[in-house]
Amino acid sequence: MTHDQITILVILVATMGLFMWGRWRHDMVAGAALLACVFTGLIPGADAFAGFGHPAVITVACVLVLSQGLQNSGAVNVLARHLIPSGLGPTLSIGALTVLAALLSGFMNNIGALALLMPLALQLAVKQGLPPGKVLMPLAFGSILGGTTTMIGTPPNLIVSGFRAEAGLGSFAMFDFTPVGVAAALAGVAFVVLLGWRLVPSRSSADGTSFDTGAYMTEARIDPDGKLVGKSLQEADKLLGDSDAQIVGMVRHEFRLMAPNPHRILLEGDILVIEAEPESLSTALANLGLKLEEDVKAEDSAGDEAANGEEQVDGAAADDAIARDQSGNSGAASPDTVAKGDGDNDAESKADNGEKAKNRDEEVVIQELAVMPGSSLVERSATDINLRTRYGINLLALSRQGHRTIRRLRTTRVQSGDVLLMQGSVEALSGFSQEYGCLPLAERDIRIPEKGQALSAGLIMLLAIAITASGLLPVAVTFAAAALVYMVLRIVPARSVYHAVDWPVIVLLGAMLPVAGAMSSTGAADLLAQVLLGTLAQGHAVIALTVLLVVTMTLSDFMNNAATAAVMCPIALSTALQLGVNPDSFLMAVAIGASCAFLTPIGHQNNTLILGPGGFRFGDYWPLGLPLEILVIAVSVPMLLWVWPL
Repeated sequence: MTHDQITILVILVATMGLFMWGRWRHDMVAGAALLACVFTGLIPGADAFAGFGHPAVITVACVLVLSQGLQNSGAVNVLARHLIPSGLGPTLSIGALTVLAALLSGFMNNIGALALLMPLALQLAVKQGLPPGKVLMPLAFGSILGGTTTMIGTPPNLIVSGFRAEAGLGSFAMFDFTPVGVAAALAGVAFVVLLGWRLVPSRSSADGTSFDTGAYMTEARIDPDGKLVGKSLQEADKLLGDSDAQIVGMVRHEFRLMAPNPHRILLEGDILVIEAEPESLSTALANLGLKLEEDVKAEDSAGDEAANGEEQVDGAAADDAIARDQSGNSGAASPDTVAKGDGDNDAESKADNGEKAKNRDEEVVIQELAVMPGSSLVERSATDINLRTRYGINLLALSRQGHRTIRRLRTTRVQSGDVLLMQGSVEALSGFSQEYGCLPLAERDIRIPEKGQALSAGLIMLLAIAITASGLLPVAVTFAAAALVYMVLRIVPARSVYHAVDWPVIVLLGAMLPVAGAMSSTGAADLLAQVLLGTLAQGHAVIALTVLLVVTMTLSDFMNNAATAAVMCPIALSTALQLGVNPDSFLMAVAIGASCAFLTPIGHQNNTLILGPGGFRFGDYWPLGLPLEILVIAVSVPMLLWVWPL
């Protein structure tokens, strides 16, 4: 081994280790790997950022913009209404939703497809009396499988096509991925729909009232007249036990007690850290005279300016809801529904129509927001972003399945997959969710765009696909033109176009492509291919193909799929060259393996997105994911040998 080969392999191993550790974002790790290659002389400084001009990177960015346009136009909602009949049983309903997700993912970003269909899936779970995870996991896996069917379905396919072009073989066409991808997707979707959804662990009650997001961790302050003043912590915990809630910590004078003495006497103003389901939380607040800490802070900051129409949450109202104390009413507001404010008494006494309209515009809602992968909210707290003062929003509680923390709620750093219980005006919550990449989970009214806009968006997308398939223009050029037309027609407003791009993924791709090139230029890819052939495959092409698929799929369960594809493509090309066989079959194996990550919540962003809403734990994915991966391998290898013979 040469010095350069040792250096690139050390950098690669360290990069993969950091990807799997997950402490830092993927784009940060990829950027560090790129700079390490530059500093060690493996990549010339002048070529360090050449990857950002790669056609695959441009195409991914444009596809994300087009996906946003399909969402904005309502085209997908129209498809959902027509393709998912009502009145079906669980199997047929899950089947229709999963098939639709797979179809959409072939032509738009699969994360966008999942985000569009998640609210529909949650409604379906309620109607069918199923735990939400039974519907969400098939939906997520179906969207992942659908991405394998076309070149634009998922970033790994674009990366694989780019590596083929750089090898002098020309890029893959739009539907070159379709035969193998469709076979794997059909087999996978059929398995998930007919049997697989029954293997998903049940993590929530199917009582039809709400979907399970795991127990919330929230803070509640003891009122002067509350029932807990003067009682011991043990007595308080017993009283809360009647409401299916428990105390996991407390705060006194800004000092956090991680394991408070059960005989400690509670005082006015103490803050209890409570773990409870949303419905149990509201019951506990009402029965024991507790008040949400965020509500107390909001009252302190509002002072005598309550006439601005904002209403505060008061836990001493209705039995099954978090009600408002300033309105003097007991209107219900569960986390799944909208709590509509009527304004305070002064506002109600005004007969002026304009004032009433203002009150209506600023009605307060309580809504659950899922933090999507790549959200700029990740690793930041409510205090970091000045949530209340900047946005007029209160963070009432946080759900993080499988983890318990008693850190102060407003200083707790948010993680991908968390579900936040937020209170604020409709406009404030909508703007916040768009800016920070959060997905509203509660059932809500959605403005249906004009039919003409949905038709335009669909036709432009179909035209771009047709031009790409015919070979008249390169993929990157075609989709860049389509994105520009979307902007001109305001299907995606110009001010929002950059918000539609998942920049961490773009940086990841732009940084990893030169690193993958260094693997080829140093001969490290050839060395790894020799190890693969000599140790595992014993020189047999079919065994080498199977091993490459399995290794790629395994890495993708713990690494970003785009990074996995960038790492494995040079190895695939070198393996095929040393065997003297068709490199296309090996590149296609990388494309399938990099996309099909079903074992962990970190293997694919769609898996992460359903973690909170489904109430899942880390180990809940493999009961369905493992047989699904085995099935994909069993179907893909014969199809690869048939469609792309060695």
